[in-house]
This record gives sequence, structure tokens and C-alpha cells, in this order.
Amino acid sequence: MRTTDLLRLTGGAIRAQRLRSLLTGLGIAVGIASVVLLTAIGEGIQRFVLAEFTQFGTHLLAVTPGKTQTFGLSAAVIGSTRPLSLEDARAIERLPEVRAVVPLVQGNAAVEWQGRSRRVWVFGTGPDVPEVWRIRPTIGRFLPRDEPRHARAFAVLGSKLRRELFGNHSPLGERVRIGGETYRVIGGMQPKGQMLGFDLDDSVYIPVGRALALFDREGLMEIDVLYRAEEPVTKVVERIHQLLLQRHGHEDFTLTTQDQMLEVLGSVLDVLTLAVAALGAISLAVGGIGVLTIMTISVNERVAEIGLLRALGASQGQVLGLFLGEALVLGMLGGLSGVGLGLGGALAIGWLIPALPVHISWPYVGLSLGVALGIGLLAGVLPALRAARLDPVEALRGE
Repeated sequence: MRTTDLLRLTGGAIRAQRLRSLLTGLGIAVGIASVVLLTAIGEGIQRFVLAEFTQFGTHLLAVTPGKTQTFGLSAAVIGSTRPLSLEDARAIERLPEVRAVVPLVQGNAAVEWQGRSRRVWVFGTGPDVPEVWRIRPTIGRFLPRDEPRHARAFAVLGSKLRRELFGNHSPLGERVRIGGETYRVIGGMQPKGQMLGFDLDDSVYIPVGRALALFDREGLMEIDVLYRAEEPVTKVVERIHQLLLQRHGHEDFTLTTQDQMLEVLGSVLDVLTLAVAALGAISLAVGGIGVLTIMTISVNERVAEIGLLRALGASQGQVLGLFLGEALVLGMLGGLSGVGLGLGGALAIGWLIPALPVHISWPYVGLSLGVALGIGLLAGVLPALRAARLDPVEALRGE
């Protein structure tokens, strides 16, 4: 039997049972589509969160009060026996491995100007925010290097807050009221977007000492540390750890590096990956059983055809190849349909829900297609072996 004859017979068998072939491939298609779609969502979320963490740079670590592990740059752990102080931030800044620090206190308050009012995030910070957080003023300047506890009442507006309050009017030199206190606007920041739910554009920056008084806090919520790129992070962590141990007497603080944050993220995504694998495996198993069932039925229905092929000189290997080819084509059709459905679903989600990050992972797409072909091939092995082992005389006699 020539190869062209084998391909013609395979195609003819599938075309003769179009509806049955379609339903058989549909089981595999659903499994492949679910894997492609869910991996696209998982990859999109991973890239989104990674971008969120690294938008402020890659040589940052956070010091938070309390001996526990935290996740994120802005969350605070309350309950330390000794709060982080401005003096702690200054001591860390003096370490040779450290480039700059940002002491942080944040809260929510109303910002008012000429009858307009907007409730926004208030960040009490230091003058090194542009260097540490990589966000710079587009007009005016950032907070000056005043003595933190006696800093002048200056404020720097986020881009959205400036637009909402002042429109096209320049805010420089204007006086706004923040939490009932008067501040003079000295700058406006560039757009930065959101970070883990905090809209950095709808915010205002004031000196950290004034923020402590405004929110009636004893200590800082966090100290963000930018360390020198040539220094290993383990060395920086150890130096800050020893320094704070000497100052506090015991370990009542937590150091969190970006690698640790990404490890936490990785563990979350691993769970998501396992869930995707489980769902895809169930769907693909159902699809494989469907191919096995249909191929078994096909062999039973085509006993006479098999006997005739053998009587005309077809070898066992050629009969085996014929049925394996059919199973492989079913798997390929199901896989291609599933890839098409998955890609279409991912594009539709990206269009309909722009807030949900989606990124198509082509290695996963290729792997899914390979798995579909493998399942189709494996599911066809037993029926194909049975067909190849049929005795031609008995097959023709049975017919």
C-alpha cells in the first residue's frame, strides 16, 4: 500500500463519519482550550505582578515593624513592641551599602483647595522618593531635605489629584488644606499608575514628620531601602539586621527583599498552575477516552474492510498505520480546534476585560498541541493493534 493510498483511506474514514469525528475531537479541544486560556491568564497575572514589584527598581528591600513576613511594599504590620523610628531610617541610610531610604507613613485624608475637595492617599515620605521609587516631579520640585520632625509644610501633588483640583491652573505656590492643616504646593509628580491597589497618581506627598502627627502615629509603617547595585542583597540584609538588633535589643522587625516577595508570588502561581494542569488533565483524559471508544467502534464496524485489505496484500504494519493515522488525525484536529478556541478566548478576555492581564504563552500552546497529538496516538494504539491482528480469512468469513 502506497503512502498516498494510506492518507486517502485515513481521510476518507474521517470524512465518512464527520459528526462522530467532530464530537470525538471536541473532547480534546475543550481540554486544550482550557489549558491555553488558563495559562494565558496565569502568565498575564504573573507578568503584571512582576511589573508591579519591579517598577520601583530591582535593588530595593523593605523594613517593616513586627517580627513576621509581609507581602508587598506598602502594607504595614502593627503591633511591634518598638516602632520603627525616623532615627532607625537615618541609621540605615548611613550604612555604606545603602544609597537612599524612604521612611513611610500613609493614610487617607481630604485635600481641599478653593471649595474643591478630594479624599486621597497621603504619603508621608522623605526627599529620596524620586530616586528610590523612580517617580519624579514634572513641575516644581520634590520635598526638600528638612529636619524631618520640623519640616516645612510643603506638599507635592500626584498627577491625577493635580488635574482634579487645579485643572490647567498651575498649583505651584498655592495653599491646600490636608487633614485640616495648610500646606504650600511646591511640585507635581509624573503619572505612575497603580501599585497593588494604591493609586499613586491620586495622592499627595508630605514630610514624614508631619504625617506622623497628622495620623497620630508613634512610628513608621515602613522603611524602603535602595541599596547599591554592586552589593549582594544578603550582605545588605545582614548589615541592616545587625544594625536594628543593636538599636532595638531584639528582633521586632521584618526585612523583606524583592526576591522573597517574588517567591511568595511564585508559590501562589504554582498553585494556579497545578489547578490548570488538573483541569486540563481531566478534560484531556475525557478526550482520550472518547478517541479510544470511537476507534474501537470503528474497528468493529470495519472488520470486512480490514479483511479485504489483508486479502489484497496489506501487511499488519500497514493496517496498524491506517488506524493509528486516523487516531492521530483526530487528536490533531481536536488539538488545533482547542488552540483556536483558547487563543480566541484569551483575545476576547483581553478585549472585553482590559483590567484582567492576559498574555499568550506560546511554549504552553506548542506543548498543549503536542499533548493532544500524543493522547490521540496513545488512544488509538489498542484498537489499531486489534485491527492489525485480525485474521483476514476470519474477518471475511464473519462478514
